[in-house]
Amino acid sequence: MIDLHTHTTASDGRCTPAELVARAAAAGVTVLSVTDHDTLAACEAVGVACRAAGIEFVAGIEVTAVREEADVHVLGYFVDPESPALRTFLIEQRQNRIERVRRMVARLVQAGLRLDADAILRPAIEDPSKSVGRPWIARALVAAGDVKSPNEAFALWLSRGRPGFVAREGAAPDEVIARIHEAGGIASLAHPGLLKRDSWIAGFAGAGLDALEAHHTEHDAATIVRYRAMADQFSVVVSGGSDYHADESHGAPHPGSMALPPEDYARLQARRKTG
Repeated sequence: MIDLHTHTTASDGRCTPAELVARAAAAGVTVLSVTDHDTLAACEAVGVACRAAGIEFVAGIEVTAVREEADVHVLGYFVDPESPALRTFLIEQRQNRIERVRRMVARLVQAGLRLDADAILRPAIEDPSKSVGRPWIARALVAAGDVKSPNEAFALWLSRGRPGFVAREGAAPDEVIARIHEAGGIASLAHPGLLKRDSWIAGFAGAGLDALEAHHTEHDAATIVRYRAMADQFSVVVSGGSDYHADESHGAPHPGSMALPPEDYARLQARRKTG
């Protein structure tokens, strides 16, 4: 069972690296990638735990690019976690995240909610390798009793068009693809069915995109078939995974609940060698 899309407490997941690997092993995962948002902080610990559990580890990341105020999530696989250029780039990405959260909290306070931006951001300030995001605000709203669940927080306050929303600032997709390549990795467009910008995929492929994440928890069977066909059309390969967060606001029930077929993983590995 191959799961190439998971998250830890280094970004917006609820599992520590050790907990993630323990749950992956219990679910029968044989190949695991951790793909935290804009940080490689968990790669070393997940890699160590995977080796102890007999699981093949793939160093990964999910970098958030921006185009026309839309978030474009680009997965990087087989990246060098020690790449100085990538690490420098990610520092700026994480700083943009901190500033966005401060602006969102300020809007929510203006709307009458009682939130403390410093308290929400404290883990990322104390450990700059951690990557903050809207789920941190959502959890604070739940803890304050303002909403019943993270999903409700997003629906009422944090999604586009809601009172707390602030558009993200970040690098363009072409730059993110290039940064992943510079770090020795291959780049895959995450959950294109959620992005809903199929007309952009040709341009991404022209910029060097290596894969499409056809297999994702939020993709139904017809969506998987559609993106597999698009991968063939644009001469890219296919990636996939559960997008596991151990959080009810992200639907995967366990690591491996959406898995990549072994033949696709083999093609992904081949793309790495020839890319």
